[in-house]
Amino acid sequence: MKILIAPDSFKGALSAKEAADAIEAGIKRALPDAEFSKIPLADGGEGTVDTLVTATGGSLISLTVKDPFFRDVTASYGILGDKYTAVIEMAAASGLALLDKTELNPLKASSYGTGQLIKSALDRGCQKIIIGLGGSAVNDGGLGMLNALGARFYNESGGDSSIGGQGLLDLAAINISNLDNRLASVDFIAACDVKNPLTGPEGATYIFGPQKGVTGPMLENLDKAMARYAKMAADLTGVKTDQIPGAGAAGGLGAAVCAFLGGEIRSGIELVMEVTKLEKRMERVDLVFTGEGRIDVQTSWGKALWGLAQMAQKFHVPMIALTGSIGTGTEILFKNGFAGIFTIAEGPLTLEESIRKNAPLLESSAYRISLLIDSLYKNYIHNNK
Repeated sequence: MKILIAPDSFKGALSAKEAADAIEAGIKRALPDAEFSKIPLADGGEGTVDTLVTATGGSLISLTVKDPFFRDVTASYGILGDKYTAVIEMAAASGLALLDKTELNPLKASSYGTGQLIKSALDRGCQKIIIGLGGSAVNDGGLGMLNALGARFYNESGGDSSIGGQGLLDLAAINISNLDNRLASVDFIAACDVKNPLTGPEGATYIFGPQKGVTGPMLENLDKAMARYAKMAADLTGVKTDQIPGAGAAGGLGAAVCAFLGGEIRSGIELVMEVTKLEKRMERVDLVFTGEGRIDVQTSWGKALWGLAQMAQKFHVPMIALTGSIGTGTEILFKNGFAGIFTIAEGPLTLEESIRKNAPLLESSAYRISLLIDSLYKNYIHNNK
């Protein structure tokens, strides 16, 4: 039996690679003669760099950049095996995980560090740059990123207006004449797992702003400022970003990639499957094991497991998903490539206990399910001789 193991991360507990290793250990105990291949998944968020670098035999580059509040932080990005494609997780420099919950301040948080990572990739001669848009702490429309690349933003009095959401509120003029001229010869792809537009009730500010500290009247004010920024960007570049699906990802950084860097927004999981050549692997397997921290109706909104399920269904390969918890609305998943969804919990556990025991719980679940598969498979062969 040939088995593909391709989980996403169990956020807060296991990386996608760690989850894949735990699942493999469990299956091997039950099916020692099976053939295994592993592809840790990502959808533009956490783990995208590691997944693509590992799959292509690439390398990691680490450097000191500015975090959302302009403090020094060490961040890494990847250069893929082709030597000319860089992959950046904007969360590495501008992510929510870099801040304490008490620090959240969307008016000050900046994407400047992400621009520094892009500049480093340019310095290394990269001709294609993939930017994963998940996990950001900012709501600045990419002003900080663009500022690091040479753009200038001004308020009514001619002062700097590039810092955070406050920069959007004060923005009166944009000057891109000094934008790094190397950007024009680079292909940019923004990878994400959402389709939210830049503005409006489903846009960057209203949907993602609250988790970054956007509250009360700030919601309406920042959304209006983002709409004004979109019009200014369109007047300068000719690119209308206000309703591009995914432009609202990462606090509007997706819009900045489209308008000022000439990039496109793509489904993160589709991009990962393309780079890792997952389709060729799927043609040669009998079963897929996957998993992530929680599975619910949101899984069908373009998440990593949804993309994997579509491909598994295309090749008529059954897919089993393991998860920490199952939410509502999973009926659609069973109709679209999910053969089974199983929780890994063993008895009552607190969230903290579950996170701490994730790896052994995942291994144990994979072991038990594999025993069942082995029994069913052997009985099928016996009964069909």
